[in-house]
Amino acid sequence: MPLGMVMHNIEITHGRGGQLARAAGDVAKLIAKEGKSATLRLASGEVRLVSQNCLASVGQVGNVGVNQKSLGTSGSKCWLGKRPEVGGPHW
Repeated sequence: MPLGMVMHNIEITHGRGGQLARAAGDVAKLIAKEGKSATLRLASGEVRLVSQNCLASVGQVGNVGVNQKSLGTSGSKCWLGKRPEVGGPHW
C-alpha cells in the first residue's frame, strides 16, 4: 500500500483478524514503512507499529454519522436497550 493510504479493520499480528480501527467512521493512516514493519496513525492520535504482513481493509468504516442522530425522547433510548442513567452517590 502507498504511504498516506487510509484503512480500517487492521490486524495487530498476522492471522488473528482485524483488531484496530473497527468502530463506526473510524480510520487509520499509513505514515511510514521500514523493513518488515509499518507505522500507522490511529484516529486517537496513537502511532502504532505493525507488521507489513498484517491484513487491512482499504478505506473508512461506514456509518460515520452514528453519533449525530437525535433520539428525541428517553423512551426511544429505552427501546434501543439503553438503561436510564441516574445520578446518585457513588461509594
